[in-house]
Amino acid sequence: MQKIIKQFPVLSQYTYVNTATSGLLYDDLLDWRQEHDLDFLIGGSSMKMKGHLLLSETRNTIGEFFGCKADNVALVPNFSIGLNLLLEGMGSARNVLLLEGDYPSLNWPFESKDCHTFYIKVTEALEENIYDRIRLDNINVLALSLVQWLNGIKVDLEFLGKLKKEFPDLLIIADGTQFLGTETFNFEDSGIDVLGASSYKWLLGGYGNGFMLFADDVPAKFNCSSTGFNAADADMEGREKISFAKQLEPGHLDTFNFGSLNYSLGFLSGIGMAAISDQIRGLSLKAKSEFENLGLLEESVVKRKIHSSIFNIAGDKELYAKLMEQDVVCAQRGNGIRLSFHFYNTEREIDKIIGILKGS
Repeated sequence: MQKIIKQFPVLSQYTYVNTATSGLLYDDLLDWRQEHDLDFLIGGSSMKMKGHLLLSETRNTIGEFFGCKADNVALVPNFSIGLNLLLEGMGSARNVLLLEGDYPSLNWPFESKDCHTFYIKVTEALEENIYDRIRLDNINVLALSLVQWLNGIKVDLEFLGKLKKEFPDLLIIADGTQFLGTETFNFEDSGIDVLGASSYKWLLGGYGNGFMLFADDVPAKFNCSSTGFNAADADMEGREKISFAKQLEPGHLDTFNFGSLNYSLGFLSGIGMAAISDQIRGLSLKAKSEFENLGLLEESVVKRKIHSSIFNIAGDKELYAKLMEQDVVCAQRGNGIRLSFHFYNTEREIDKIIGILKGS
């Protein structure tokens, strides 16, 4: 893992525990990007005309990486655009269950529609509360982030699968931006109907790329109207043959951005998602234990058996400034300081942070 860590120049200067804000650029991806733009520089449109091959490869790579049919993958610039395009076809006769304090780009699009929205607090009993509300309130859409951006609380994925089996008509829409890239995941086995993500965080894909994954029966539940020449694969006769996923791709897609995602998925596969998951899990367990011993975690996080590698610790502006002065790159979120650990972090870095916290 140390050899891989050297791919990230930022890590030689800072203790970077801020992947929940932005993943890092690494040497090999920079090389690929420079080669891509050099090809464009000397090839112009002839290079770009071949772009559909790279985009098709990216779609296939995403499908293989996350266990989803390539035809059910939509390439979108980011999760927010993908979700808004999708919800244009959802209709208004829906009872939607949301989580209080979930990421605004997930909650706001539902709140702007005419659907009926219900809310639950994110507590240690999250799954039990979701189940009760769905059973009692005639909920037909559950929309949530798989990992909460503020405090890192992670929904039990097995629970979602069981929930779908008990309530097969329930539409589960999930944001995987703070989850995908942290462990092995198979979409078709998850029970989730729609899963979207921006790729600039844990997937290390850089900005301007994301995707939406759809279960086979999702097209029958929406009536989307977005369209464009790209959706028809630039076929003048293809307007009436546009697939559901391609409706979310009405315009040109950037080979630089989506090629970056394609490259990074290969990079992560080369490391091995099992190794990445083990590393992140070990860091999460150590960080949670240390922060809990210092009394810095909210009760709902402490009481849960499973957690992500994102933590929001009690701390004010002064503590945040002190961490930054010690070259610990983190973020102020909510009422605390958010620290997030990826596979390129180490236990030694956690020890450094704990030392700073104890000296504050």
